[in-house]
Amino acid sequence: MQPFLTIAEARTADGAELSLHTRGKDFFLRVNGQALMGTNAPESERILAEIGCEGLQGRNDVKVLIGGLGFGFTLRAVLDLLGEGGGQVEVAELLPEIVAWNRQHLTEVNGLLVDDARVQIFVGDVHDRLSKGSEKRYDAILLDVDNGPVAMVQDGNERIYQSGGLGAIARVLKPGGCVAFWSASRDPAFERRFGKAGFEVKVEAVRAYAQAKRKVHTIYSGRLR
Repeated sequence: MQPFLTIAEARTADGAELSLHTRGKDFFLRVNGQALMGTNAPESERILAEIGCEGLQGRNDVKVLIGGLGFGFTLRAVLDLLGEGGGQVEVAELLPEIVAWNRQHLTEVNGLLVDDARVQIFVGDVHDRLSKGSEKRYDAILLDVDNGPVAMVQDGNERIYQSGGLGAIARVLKPGGCVAFWSASRDPAFERRFGKAGFEVKVEAVRAYAQAKRKVHTIYSGRLR
């Protein structure tokens, strides 16, 4: 078996150790030594885009917000769905190192997409971007923040999953628009908060990679009632 090679390291604002590794053709992101994501398991990130952007194909007036760049699989799926001529995609990524590593180390994965003409990258907390908004501007909001409702990377990431975060999403989502959340596992408490915030909630178990036998991750989606 090929060894893991460390190709980049950084420390987050609250002191967590962030590291990028490669093994063979795949890349892996770890936080404090724990696996966070890998390019060998992109399926659930693509499905996040498919669920959140359902019905938006072929339109040229679409605006989508993605919270969390990661390895760019959700971004790529959104751009593929919208097509060459349509839509704008905003990506809010908390960690500047993730953006830099996509440009520097991950160009053969999805890194070139951060400079696509349809894409705007904002380095900062997606919660702050949502909470400062007042107009209904997004047709879809796709959130892959931390490890889901239970924060793993940085304290404060859980705010987007609380009542205040859900209320901010409702304020900026266009009528008929959809918000979708990626989660490492099912979270009944979050499901209840999501519904109480006025959303019609759907829950879908999804595979981490296409050939997986088990559906270990969860996609939550909702449209305002």
